[in-house]
Amino acid sequence: MMKSINLLLVVFINFSSMAQSPVTGNYQFHWQEMVAGFNFSADWKFEFFYSYGAVDRSATGSFSISGDTLHLKSDKEAGKDFTIKSHAKEGSGYRIQFEDANKYLLSNIRCSFFIGTERTDEYTDQNGLVETDMVNCDKIYAYHELFPDMATIVKDEKNNNNSISLHFISNHASSKRI
Repeated sequence: MMKSINLLLVVFINFSSMAQSPVTGNYQFHWQEMVAGFNFSADWKFEFFYSYGAVDRSATGSFSISGDTLHLKSDKEAGKDFTIKSHAKEGSGYRIQFEDANKYLLSNIRCSFFIGTERTDEYTDQNGLVETDMVNCDKIYAYHELFPDMATIVKDEKNNNNSISLHFISNHASSKRI
């Protein structure tokens, strides 16, 4: 009876240690004004942050290992840096207003207006506002120059609204050191 319990305990310990990640731990990088870090936990989750000058970002997600490749899957969906607060059809031209608690982040947002494959780029002013006399466009994408990610679609061809208010949902405010 004692031998079977010991054998069962050894098998259980081997399985539980095989299920843990071999990269568990805290990894950091420091160079001049850039600091970045990953924290990989035994439950196959990760936390990430970087701070580079005035730009801070953080992320969480899960990871897997296949051979010698580490695969990261962020909890944040790419192309979802902005949420639309309101939109309406008002007057002519386009008016896009961005909002964020950090006023510094309101400039440097590129809005790409598409008519077919023709693209026109406009940038927000220091108050997060883009206004253009363009009468019609098929699509509008927003992309923050300080936080390169996939562009967020703001308007598609089915949407006729030309006055749009958006909130920047970057996780810049929640950055933390790990």
